[in-house]
Amino acid sequence: MMVQQASGARSQKTDTHRNEKIGDVVSTKMAKTIIVQVEMRKAHKKYKRVIASWKKFYAHDEQNTARVGDVVRIVETRPLSKLKRWRLAEVIRRAAIVPGAEKLEQAS
Repeated sequence: MMVQQASGARSQKTDTHRNEKIGDVVSTKMAKTIIVQVEMRKAHKKYKRVIASWKKFYAHDEQNTARVGDVVRIVETRPLSKLKRWRLAEVIRRAAIVPGAEKLEQAS
């Protein structure tokens, strides 16, 4: 009886905490994949000056909704490929649409 209750309690726990990051989309050239650049700011240990560093994350975008320049939220997920361990959660802010940008993207 106790074994059934314990396994039932584990199956109900679907609310897991996943790591989230917010960054800018820098590339959408791959199918269903975006590259998100996240800025991290830290104070230097000795000099206390704030130093900015960047890291790029490959994220899965199922509907290809993100565009270059968008600010997006990505969520950690299971490994989807060699480099992809993140998926697009939401587009926070859309980039300004530049006239003629679609023609340039299609040409390349």
